[in-house]
Amino acid sequence: MARSLVAVKLIRNDRMARPPLARMMKLHNELQSRSFPNCRKIALALEVSTKTIQRDIDFMRDQLGLPIDYDQLQFGFYYTETVTSFPSIDVSEGEIVALFVAQKALTQYKGTSFEKQLKASFEKISDGLQNKINFNWADIDSVISFKGLGTTTADLNLFEIVSKAVLKSHEVEFEYKKLDSSRHELRKVQPYHLGCIENQWYLFAHDIARGQLRTFALPRMRKVKTFGIRFKRPADFSITDHLSGSFGVFSGHGNHKIRIRFDRFAAQLVCERQWHPSQKIKPGSDGGIELTLQLGSLEEIERWILSWGEHAVVLEPKALVERVQKNVEALTRIYSKI
Repeated sequence: MARSLVAVKLIRNDRMARPPLARMMKLHNELQSRSFPNCRKIALALEVSTKTIQRDIDFMRDQLGLPIDYDQLQFGFYYTETVTSFPSIDVSEGEIVALFVAQKALTQYKGTSFEKQLKASFEKISDGLQNKINFNWADIDSVISFKGLGTTTADLNLFEIVSKAVLKSHEVEFEYKKLDSSRHELRKVQPYHLGCIENQWYLFAHDIARGQLRTFALPRMRKVKTFGIRFKRPADFSITDHLSGSFGVFSGHGNHKIRIRFDRFAAQLVCERQWHPSQKIKPGSDGGIELTLQLGSLEEIERWILSWGEHAVVLEPKALVERVQKNVEALTRIYSKI
């Protein structure tokens, strides 16, 4: 069965209308009426430069495929063929929902320099969805939502400098405070990648003084500077490969086989998600499960196991069993004093 297609126009007030689209719609109407508009007349009417109107015309002709030509006798542009409507984008109902979900998911970029660009991109896409039916984001907004736990507020100036340095391959200098330190240390790095992991922004960069690839949390960075010194990022660098052995952001250099037993209560919750590409789940006779992972470090998986409380028990490796046991004993001492 062929899927039904609908073209959609987002309902928004005039305050949110995109000026480029408004200009092109004005041009389209003038061209349709064969009033032979030219750049000077339209520029004066819309209070923009003639170069801006020329770029709009070029875009309409070259990118949208509209049959626009210039009449030397009328001193204006015209359609060489009949154009019944401005080009539209056909999308399925499923694609509308997908677009909405993507727009919602991008809330993790709120407060960063990417937010304005992403909003503009979504508005550009939605403005191109011409109306056969009317549609309002609120219709889906009432039934689909996203909630982040422990989200961070990005320092816009810091984020702007770091993101540009990554894109332009410029060395960066900043002061950084490690979790186990009481003071900031000066670092100079070659930034390879900027990633948002679990609502936290991290910079993956080559630490020049230490000669190693290190991970830096943006909220712990300050006094970021770039001096325009370019570097060449290794062609074989892959953030996917780098994080393949990590449970979060810290990959480590080990090769640990992790086995955890979850009781009946936690089993279903664990099975509902993909925690790591290496994960394997083995059902137990009591309704519980055994989860097996292959990781490069133990720090992050240790914290995750502790978050399950009595519902998770580490089976191996021994080093992880001892770490969890040590934490449990420390917690017991703390709570016994309350």
